Amino acid sequence: MNVLILTAGSRGDVQPYIALGAGLRAAGHSVTLATLPAFEALARDHGLAFAPLRAELLELLQTPQGKKALAGRGGSLALLRQVTPMLQRMLDDAWAAAAGSELVIYHPKALAGYSIAEKLGIPGVLALPLPLYSPTSAFPSPLLPVANLGAFLNRASHTLMVRLASASTRGLVNRWRRAALGLGPVRDELMLHGRPVLRLYGYSPAVVPPPPDWDAWSVATGYWFLERSPGWRPPEALAAFLAAGPPPVYVGFGSMPSADAAAKTALVLEALRRTGQRGVLAKGWGGLAAADLPPDVAVVEDVPHDWLFPQVAAVVHHGGAGTTGAGLRAGRPTLICPFFGDQPFWGRRVAALGAGPRPIPQRRLTATRLAEAIRELVSSAEMRERAEALGARIRGEDGVARAVELIEAYTASPRQPARS
Repeated sequence: MNVLILTAGSRGDVQPYIALGAGLRAAGHSVTLATLPAFEALARDHGLAFAPLRAELLELLQTPQGKKALAGRGGSLALLRQVTPMLQRMLDDAWAAAAGSELVIYHPKALAGYSIAEKLGIPGVLALPLPLYSPTSAFPSPLLPVANLGAFLNRASHTLMVRLASASTRGLVNRWRRAALGLGPVRDELMLHGRPVLRLYGYSPAVVPPPPDWDAWSVATGYWFLERSPGWRPPEALAAFLAAGPPPVYVGFGSMPSADAAAKTALVLEALRRTGQRGVLAKGWGGLAAADLPPDVAVVEDVPHDWLFPQVAAVVHHGGAGTTGAGLRAGRPTLICPFFGDQPFWGRRVAALGAGPRPIPQRRLTATRLAEAIRELVSSAEMRERAEALGARIRGEDGVARAVELIEAYTASPRQPARS
């Protein structure tokens, strides 16, 4: 089967799909990943064909204007005006990459997946790392910063937030559908060719148990972890640092920028100093700086989490779905300091599971609060035991294999529910 996988965004939006593609390829399918050009080498390293989506989104988000918008300090409308022509190119490139496809697996951020499957008359599988498209009364939309609105509003919030999230691009997509594909406006993204769309969620059911009122085409498969390349070797300086003392605390905020990276780094260093902990700081996209670090703190840029996290005492991060999964798989107590989006949701889940303290939103992050949380992370035996038990459950899952199984069953019998 010729499979097209569409996704867009930062590494956290792409890496799980490379893992999924590699699993499909191992099962005998031909897989093309269509995403931003920055990830071509990573995709090809794992045996996938590659098609570029020409949208300079990563470059734009790393400009001062992009960082300002991501940090919630205004400029979103101006950024949207720059993004719109990029999204038009991305839609066109996705359509060009779809020639000969027999199945489309898509992240909603890529915009074109549903429309391509509709036009070509082929199955489409919606795949993403958070439970966004499956209404339930058990919890509200993961895009909302609240834990519970009551059964009725919980369920209603899922549909509402999906509509709000897609509002800024709905007109663009519908115009493209008409001009490029000869299709009318999107009516219902959860129905395709007269049957429900299979929705696969790439996280562990041990982290978010499947609600009893989910429909039969919604499945949490387990995480789609991409293992490091066999030839990868750690930086010598980092390996030496880890071997020279007790396990450090990892602190990193991924692709989230900081209005003042030096100040944020000083805050983190002060919290580590107060708690007497060694640290490993991940620079990310400028969330933390690397200058004037004490000898008991190391800095890293791009190190596989599956190698690093088992060697640390605890992890502190922004709450990206992938980083959350990696920390929990390693069995490490986790503190999430969310910025926005689904990050508070993962922070609440970690705390509810007893694998970490309550999240500290970035706007409330201080050296004192961070130091208090780090003390709890490294000293609580109960938290450590729960994190280790959760890690063992996650390591016992094979999310990629489960997703491949469900995809193959769905394409063979599209009207058969994924869960009975």
